[in-house]
Amino acid sequence: MAIETMILIGVAVYLVVMIGIGYYASRGSHSLVDFVVAGRNMPLWLCSVTIFATWFGSGTMMGAATAAYEFDRLLMLSEPFGSAVALLLTGLFFARILRRTRRITWPEIIQSRFGKLAGTISAGADLLSAIIWLGGILFTFGVLLESLTGAPMAVGIFGGLFVVVVYTMIGGMWAVALTDFVQMLIFVIGMLVLLVVVLNEAGGWGAIVAQLPDGAMNPLPTDAGIWDWIDTIHVFMAMGLAAVASNSVIQRGLSARSEHVARNAFNIAAIAYTILGIVPLMLGFAASVLLPDLDDPNAVLTDLAIVYLHPVLTALFIGAILSAIMSTSDSIMLSASTIISTNFLPLIKRHPDEQLRLLVARWSIPIVGLISTYIAFNASRVVEVLLDSVAVLLASMIAPFIACFWWNMANRSGALAGMVAGFIAWRVAAAMSMSFPPDLFGFCVSVVALVVVTLVTQTIDPPRPLTDIDGNPMALKDRL
Repeated sequence: MAIETMILIGVAVYLVVMIGIGYYASRGSHSLVDFVVAGRNMPLWLCSVTIFATWFGSGTMMGAATAAYEFDRLLMLSEPFGSAVALLLTGLFFARILRRTRRITWPEIIQSRFGKLAGTISAGADLLSAIIWLGGILFTFGVLLESLTGAPMAVGIFGGLFVVVVYTMIGGMWAVALTDFVQMLIFVIGMLVLLVVVLNEAGGWGAIVAQLPDGAMNPLPTDAGIWDWIDTIHVFMAMGLAAVASNSVIQRGLSARSEHVARNAFNIAAIAYTILGIVPLMLGFAASVLLPDLDDPNAVLTDLAIVYLHPVLTALFIGAILSAIMSTSDSIMLSASTIISTNFLPLIKRHPDEQLRLLVARWSIPIVGLISTYIAFNASRVVEVLLDSVAVLLASMIAPFIACFWWNMANRSGALAGMVAGFIAWRVAAAMSMSFPPDLFGFCVSVVALVVVTLVTQTIDPPRPLTDIDGNPMALKDRL
């Protein structure tokens, strides 16, 4: 049997299994809360796994390997280190208070404190970020199938999208979490198997390191100027701070059985992400030595598998990459559909009942997926798309997000000023092609506008308390 045929059969079986898990999980999705936050009853082991699997997608697995292969210091810094910082910050400073609100999206929390307009702007920013992020993930579907079989990229993009849409629509958060568990096992095993085989072929890690350029593995600038450090800070701010305000990951914390489970799940996921995120970097460095002249560096992992693994193990590893891709895709689509049904539907129909909200949440999933295909067909490198996806969050959202939870004086006027000023500054800086990162410039302007306007308007716009889903002011002790 040809290796291409074996891989296709393995992929087909794998996708059918994922749909089957989604159908099994659908038995627990009877209400909107069940569908989007698993009834707020997710145990620690499953919550940790689904947080890890959501973040550890194609951006880490394929994107980090590509960055290492090309010795791209900044992209190596973003994955896995920047994203691991985002998970750690969420666990340390936000997870407990987020879960305590008992809401289902973070823009709801923003709206409860800063008003409907601020909540709507936050929801729009998160939705835009999710669509761009999903487009980058779908791009890897196309690269994967094209590099393995020669099939057009569109086949991989729409084929993968179809399967993820089906099982996410059927089972919601329970389906996403259970498939994440299976997918995590597959891609961790697949990565480690490939690493062992490749290191054995290369004569060990020391033999690979000896052939790398000096400083190739150092993600921090050495003997560099101010602009190199600004770029480094930008990556950490984008992937390590702004990504905290990503509803697809926050939604896992909101699904936890308790606020303690939410906190511990994020911390466990951060540690696992740091450790396992180094493996794709090692594979990328190894490929730069063993396969130095690849036509498409985006396919570095699949090329390594085809060259060095037995066809059966190659099929397993392709399943591992699919797992990484799908574990992120389903989370993004579910998060985006939740934003639409929770934050945007009430703008069209006042006080929609739960049945309508659940219906809109389900059918928003394929719509979001189809819109994201535009990004997929225009992408070049997945890690760059990930950085683009958090740009709007860094420029205009993360400062009001932090103030919502950690600054009692923050008010509606200050939050709106921070959002609008940051967004405008970002887009103006981008249009002017500034050397300074435009979204980081937007963040600086957002912080200044937020603080100044808040202080000036304390009398005419008194701060509102942070409230839970019932509208009761929340206890803010024990937030760490």
